[in-house]
Amino acid sequence: MQKVSNFLFSDKRSAILWLPVRLYVGWQWLEAGWEKFGSPAWTGPGAGTAIQGFLNGALTKTAGAHADVSLWYAWFINHIVLPHVYMFSYLVTYGELLVGIALILGIFTGISAGIGAFMNFNYLFAGTVSINPELLLIQLFIIKGRKVAGYIGLDKFIKDKVAKN
Repeated sequence: MQKVSNFLFSDKRSAILWLPVRLYVGWQWLEAGWEKFGSPAWTGPGAGTAIQGFLNGALTKTAGAHADVSLWYAWFINHIVLPHVYMFSYLVTYGELLVGIALILGIFTGISAGIGAFMNFNYLFAGTVSINPELLLIQLFIIKGRKVAGYIGLDKFIKDKVAKN
């Protein structure tokens, strides 16, 4: 088992296996961000309305013995995010776009996957399952394999440039 783990997470030869995984996750983020980027409710004159509707929906999921949204997260939504929906609307949109582009290009792969995982955690905390658990799990593996996951990409170029200097 140790040999398999070393191969997947440390051996440069496994980079070819990470490439389609990284491209898949990157495409999911790019597509989600691009959809928001073109929406006036996210980045246009009505920026903030879409996220406000999403979060108000999340707040309705705080009731019951096994609520989908925890009370501490509802507090965060009410006191931190909702007062600043305009800013968060842009943060989500550009965050999704940048994570998607970075993963596709294989640049700052571990950091990009970490930011993507952070967004997935927040969507899950807000009571939205969708594709979030799948992307979260894959991104955790990408973070673990960050040494080789971006090897076929700009991470190798940057590493080579830094090594020469």
